[in-house]
Amino acid sequence: MCGIAGFCDFSAQSDQIILKKMTDVLAHRGPDDYGYELFKRPESTIGLGHRRLSILDLSKLGRQPMHTPDNNYHIIYNGEIYNFLEIQKSLVQDHGLTFKSQSDTEVILKAYSCWGMAAVEKFRGMFAFVILDERRNKLILCRDRAGVKPLYYYWHNQCLLFSSELKSFHHHPRFSKNIHESGMKAYLKWGYIPAPHTIFEHTHKLLPGHYLELDLESRSLQKIKYWDAIDSYMLPKLDISFDEAVQELEQIFIKSFGYRMIADVPVGVFLSGGYDSATVAAILQKHQSTAVKTYTIGFDEDEYNEAPHALAIANYLECDHTQYICSPKDALNIIPTLPEIFDEPFGDSSAIPTILVSRMARENVTVALSADGGDEIFAGYTKYQTALKMWSIIKRMPKSLHKYLFKSLNIIPLEKIQTLFSVYNLKTRGQKIQQMLYADNIVDFMNITSQLFTGIDINQLLILDKTSIPTAFDDVRKIAKKTDLINAMLAIDYQTYLPDDILVKVDRATMSVALEGREPLLDHHILEFVGQLPPHFKYSNGTTKRLLKTIAYKYIPRHLLDRPKKGFSVPIHRWFRNELKSYFLHYLDQDRLKKQGLFDDRFVVALRDRYLAGHQENIGKLWQLLMFQMWMSRWL
Repeated sequence: MCGIAGFCDFSAQSDQIILKKMTDVLAHRGPDDYGYELFKRPESTIGLGHRRLSILDLSKLGRQPMHTPDNNYHIIYNGEIYNFLEIQKSLVQDHGLTFKSQSDTEVILKAYSCWGMAAVEKFRGMFAFVILDERRNKLILCRDRAGVKPLYYYWHNQCLLFSSELKSFHHHPRFSKNIHESGMKAYLKWGYIPAPHTIFEHTHKLLPGHYLELDLESRSLQKIKYWDAIDSYMLPKLDISFDEAVQELEQIFIKSFGYRMIADVPVGVFLSGGYDSATVAAILQKHQSTAVKTYTIGFDEDEYNEAPHALAIANYLECDHTQYICSPKDALNIIPTLPEIFDEPFGDSSAIPTILVSRMARENVTVALSADGGDEIFAGYTKYQTALKMWSIIKRMPKSLHKYLFKSLNIIPLEKIQTLFSVYNLKTRGQKIQQMLYADNIVDFMNITSQLFTGIDINQLLILDKTSIPTAFDDVRKIAKKTDLINAMLAIDYQTYLPDDILVKVDRATMSVALEGREPLLDHHILEFVGQLPPHFKYSNGTTKRLLKTIAYKYIPRHLLDRPKKGFSVPIHRWFRNELKSYFLHYLDQDRLKKQGLFDDRFVVALRDRYLAGHQENIGKLWQLLMFQMWMSRWL
């Protein structure tokens, strides 16, 4: 795992000093080594910078930027290609290539020199890389299929900047820090900014499964898709039994999980006590001769604390287990660091325990496996069940009742609406309900239910032009009419919430302490297989994660696994009314808001004061506003 940064400047205003600053701000991602190289060409100046966290081939032979012997190809790269030895063998036996190192970086570079971008189809892993192809006069930026590894780019006035994190761009004089209104509105709507949007103008996240190709002669930038999760969901369903599916999936698990133990440094596992992480730990432990190191974060508040369950599972599996109980004081220490770690507004409060568990694990290991993606692939979220029920009710309801129902809801007290529809976190009278009644398909329905601030809220909150608010679901709307409701919802979350919230959280949290986070459930072979299975293999009659649970029960007794889902959340509604109250009073101060001129200060203060008076329904909105204010204070 590493950090990469660089530029292609057609005005020749960029130099080695700028490149070094852009790269070194990523030192937390790669403290072990560094490299910077400038390529001065007649038409452009190209800089490639790299910060290294040594995982495979710890020698200097793995140093980047790396070049082919003929000097036609150059690479900087962040990630791991787990099947690199198999690809290397093919390149040696079938193409006569030789290798100096045991690093996957050299394999990627020589695979590209041999096969071009078709090489990506052979890669099994997580990656973000940049290749300067001097033979074809191209600069290539590529991101892995699931979006595990981040890659940002800025393209404006004939200047291309790229990096693992946005903070690099602040060190380039041609980067303009203008807030992108659509990105800001998207953040308020969901608590994260969906790709390809970012918080800044002219700045983008490269979409998962895509690569950029910059033609250095014509100066044209082309975005190309090489993989799409939706394709697997839209294929005809496999004609196999449930038992056959379980058997095949278990074998895919064993191979995928085993790949992610490949390292020349110690490896551990984040264990929450849920089905996903328990399955990962169990399968790994069965195939390991030594105890797998597992790590858990817990809370004093029982309704949030899964640490006892994780401990019971770890003891049963005979893992080497470590746990830590997170307190308000721990949160108080971490919160000031959040704007630095997440250099774009990010509203997921579970970043706090994720950072804590990463710090704890880093004391013993350099690589940690997480079990993200289980809910999105195997239908684990309760929202899927609830959405199906509500969608069914709404679709059976005569159209004539829709308008009447909405008018009726307008006279129901706000607290009653919140109780009735608490699963959707409805904070604004009737707004989401009205949209739900008129949703055309399950994709639009998911879009509505995922909002925290509604469109009406945002237009009241922001002192900006009333421009349209982007949706995270535009690119996946095509799936609504081509597959069943369950698989459509899973595809939506896999393409949006997973890469732009969950994986951002894990990458930044782990990399903040130079810990490599690996995602065994996000091997593309798993998604490609499960996507072709019928929906009742995943969810049926109120049972979530049928496939994954069936495999888990082979390794762990049911009584250690079966219990209500808690999720990886934190009790911020309690903490901020007591120990952390000062944050709201400082960052959401009315005079401060007036001076900024972004938010309607009366709207924000009303939310804040209602919460501080004991009404907790606005805590999610307030946390998002707090994170934005802290981000703005740090970066603008």
